[in-house]
Amino acid sequence: MIEWSETDKMIQQAVRRFVDDEIRPRVTELEHGDGEPYEVLRKFFKAFSIDAMARETFRVAIEKQRAREQSPTTGEPKRRRGGGGLMGGGPGQEALSMIAVSELCRVSPGLVGAMGVSIGLAAGTIMARGTVAQKERWALDLLTFDKIGAWAITEPNSGSDAFGGMKSTVRPHGDGYVLNGQKTFITNGPYADTIVVYAKLDDGGGAADDTASKRNRKILSFVLDKGMKGLTQTKPFKKMGFHSSPTGELFFEDVYLEKERLLAGAESADDSSNDGRDSARSNFTSERFGVAAMSLGVIEECLALSVDYAKKRELWGQPIGNFQLIQLKLAKMEIARLNVQNMVFRTIEMLREGKEPTLAEASAMKLYSSEAATEVAMEAVQLFGGNGYMAEYRVEQLARDAKSFMIYAGSSEIQVTHIAKDLLRR
Repeated sequence: MIEWSETDKMIQQAVRRFVDDEIRPRVTELEHGDGEPYEVLRKFFKAFSIDAMARETFRVAIEKQRAREQSPTTGEPKRRRGGGGLMGGGPGQEALSMIAVSELCRVSPGLVGAMGVSIGLAAGTIMARGTVAQKERWALDLLTFDKIGAWAITEPNSGSDAFGGMKSTVRPHGDGYVLNGQKTFITNGPYADTIVVYAKLDDGGGAADDTASKRNRKILSFVLDKGMKGLTQTKPFKKMGFHSSPTGELFFEDVYLEKERLLAGAESADDSSNDGRDSARSNFTSERFGVAAMSLGVIEECLALSVDYAKKRELWGQPIGNFQLIQLKLAKMEIARLNVQNMVFRTIEMLREGKEPTLAEASAMKLYSSEAATEVAMEAVQLFGGNGYMAEYRVEQLARDAKSFMIYAGSSEIQVTHIAKDLLRR
């Protein structure tokens, strides 16, 4: 795949019209207001029948799972994949997902953050690890965006050391578990109806349990509902950018969790195969290659705005686009656009073939595309000069939003580590 097909272009134009009609007029409200972003996303889902496609994809998946459970030796092998990407798209929807993500990010990247975490991470984890009953109880409403999901793994002192530094714990209690701890920087945390939470199993080691063994304790994943006793969802944080994606903290104080809330609950919590690290790592992969599509949208918008401004803005009696330094900025933006677009194309082709980038490949895509988007956005601000620093010119918002890509879904420094470790293992 080296370019969008005619069908892809038609989808792109349709999504762009929706964005121009429904989202651009609300950018100021989304950027500076206190409103939630979810209604405009629900309208987007209904406009393109994404909710209907999700219901059909869900129905087929459930039927296949039931068939496997009834005839475990004859059905297709059970596969455990992590999140379904930023939009959770099923087979045949790979290009639609990437196009929608990039087009939304041209105007409001935070919308994609809110949507992707709810569907790709929260619903994706339940679809990958849940029983039929768990999927029917929680996943379908998330996939259709009727309910909002959060995916809670990050803690105040364990951002990059997500597993080893995790302090939140669950301990067996009666027929279930009791959860205690805290999560932070949780997308959709303030408003989520359904929350997938990762916590370490407290096996009662006590004082004899040394630091090393605490770091390596089994990690379990559970599904929580808004309003549960002992669960606190804070108000949204004030942030540098990504304003249309609400972010907050979660506190757990003796939250009782029935066994049915344990993902992979058909297995014992003592089963060595039931460790949340694997599903989380798979989610990291889909989240990171999704950032390439997000970055592409920001790069395309910044380039389009910059080209238009370079043609219209005059200095010394001529358009600034006639000056070589301005031309150099535009040329570098175009190179970044082509490189990131090719990464997106490669990912679509892999997904269509039933493959997925490795964690190291996804980290490489995330590292390059996030830094490219940030550089392009900052150069756009520079090209606009004083105007670029003003909030009324859109490059100001895009520069703040793009910077989050270098932190969101794992910092650039962590991506370097994953890429290098993979190379050194070869």
